[in-house]
Amino acid sequence: MRSRILIVDDDDKIISMLRRGLAFEGYDVMTASNGAEGLKMILAEEPDAVILDVMMPQVDGFEALRRLREGGSTVPVLMLTAKDEVENRVKGLDIGADDYLVKPFALEELLARVRALLRRKPSDDSSSQRLTFEDLVLDTDSREVLRGGRRLELTAKEFELLHLFMQNPRRVLSRDTIMDKIWGYDYSGESNVLEVYIAMLRQKTEENGGKRLIQTIRGAGYILRGDS
Repeated sequence: MRSRILIVDDDDKIISMLRRGLAFEGYDVMTASNGAEGLKMILAEEPDAVILDVMMPQVDGFEALRRLREGGSTVPVLMLTAKDEVENRVKGLDIGADDYLVKPFALEELLARVRALLRRKPSDDSSSQRLTFEDLVLDTDSREVLRGGRRLELTAKEFELLHLFMQNPRRVLSRDTIMDKIWGYDYSGESNVLEVYIAMLRQKTEENGGKRLIQTIRGAGYILRGDS
């Protein structure tokens, strides 16, 4: 079954280029010219991934993404922007973007990032899987994460990363292993993306004095364990 990609951008040239490139790669492509229209299409069409521009009329990309995640959607989102400021990238990731690409960009790089997004597939096990490590609980069915009974608001990619750790407790995961599992072997984005997501996960799981569970093993990778 062909994956369906929604492009949300108010630039006709960008839409035309992406539509041709994605269609040539075998994807079914849908388009919207602003955030409001894009939100409606996501709810109605349920695409497999969304390419979302930041600067748009009516509803911009940040607001569209915020509404999308607040509504419970976990569709993978690649944000496009002409702004390369760190605060804009951080804002998009905090709201719930899975990846970020600055204009102008090479079509080949965008296609590689779309392939990486689509690697995230739901489990074939239709039953709910509830993973527990100390006071941390992750439910794969409801996608709810609790720490000490308090609900954590995670982005889709943060959830995937934590899920990987909780499937492999007390086991050192190398950087290459994590990148392969979460972003795909052909990921060509920011080189420090894993470190950024580890820092965000730690911030959220350690709020209100929670001890550190995701620990760095220098020269080896990361591990989920309770001791310091």
